[in-house]
Order: sequence, then C-alpha cells, then structure tokens
Amino acid sequence: MSTTEKSTRSASETFKKIEGHAKPIIAFITSLTPVVITYCQKAHGIYKTLPEDQLQFLIGAIICFFGGVYPALFAAIEAAKHGGLTTLKAALKDLADEASEIIEASKKDDKADDDKDGTSDVAQLDAKALLVRKANLVATKMNPQKVNNALASLYKVWLAVMAVLAIKFARTVAFAESICLFIRKPTRRVIVPNLLKVCPEPYHKWVPILSDW
Repeated sequence: MSTTEKSTRSASETFKKIEGHAKPIIAFITSLTPVVITYCQKAHGIYKTLPEDQLQFLIGAIICFFGGVYPALFAAIEAAKHGGLTTLKAALKDLADEASEIIEASKKDDKADDDKDGTSDVAQLDAKALLVRKANLVATKMNPQKVNNALASLYKVWLAVMAVLAIKFARTVAFAESICLFIRKPTRRVIVPNLLKVCPEPYHKWVPILSDW
C-alpha cells in the first residue's frame, strides 16, 4: 500500500470516528467556548484593575518560577511587544466575538423546526448531515476577513517570538511566507475569478480569503 493510500485510509478512519461522536463534540464545544471566553474576559478585567505594584509583583513571580528559562521567557515577551502585542489583544477579541456569534446562531439552529412536526430539525439528522449543516452555518455566519486579519495578527506575534527563540525555524517560516506572497497575484488573477463562477454566491466571501491561505 502506497503512502498516499495509507494517508487517505487513515483520514477516512479518523473522519468516521469524528462522525460517530459529532453530536456530543458539537454540544461540548457549544457549551464550553462561551464559558472559556467569559472567564478570560473576567480574568482580563481583574488584571486591568490591579494596582501597578501588585501587577509587577505578579509578573515577577511568574517569571521567577520559570527558573532556567528566564532569559528565553523575557526575550519572548519583549519580542511579542515589538511584534504587535496591542494588536494581539484586538485580534483575540475579534476571534472571541466571532465565536460567540456563531455559537448563538448554532443554538438558534438547534431549536429550529422548519417542518413544524414538533421535533427540532437537528434532532432528526444523522451525524454526517449534522456536520454538514453546522459547517454550512459556520461558513455563512463567519466574517472571513475579520477572522483572517485576527489570525494574521496572531501570526505576526508568533513569528516575532520564533525569530528570537529559533532563528533557523523563523527563517524557514519567513521563506514560506515569501513564496506565498509571490504566487498570490497570479492566483488572484487566474484562479479566483474561475472559482467565483462555480462557487455558490453565499460563499463568495470565502474565495479570496482561502486563495490567500
């Protein structure tokens, strides 16, 4: 069996396993994500209200507990600041907002009963149909440009940290980014227009974003 066939078979088996647990996984994500976002917002609120001396003490204590990796940690923090730490906060907020909006839409979708038979439409779907329905909901409700900008901000900060902690790896990533920028123009000129012709209109907003990825 070739490597490609093994990979395809492995991917198929993995999808079947996920498909069998689709409903509990979706329910878990829908329930957990708002809780995580809420607690992160509360933690950030507490962080903003701390007096300067207590804040410095807390940061110093965290850094000290890293022991031998103190220089690397300090360098990573400074690299993150120069890489756009302020935009990172805005990026995380945008991603949290998008996640919250999609989860709310998913909850409404769970209660929808379009055929008026007294049972929600989602409850009557098998695992495969449920995955397709939820994937379609995410694709239509998400703002791809907003998410793309947020991920780009996260990527810039991550690359800045990598540049400090692993120069060779950062060079590889930067080279890959250069290649992507080089092929982006011909892709937009040749491939994107053709994709727009065959892609349903509700998904047109995804075509330029996915082509850049």
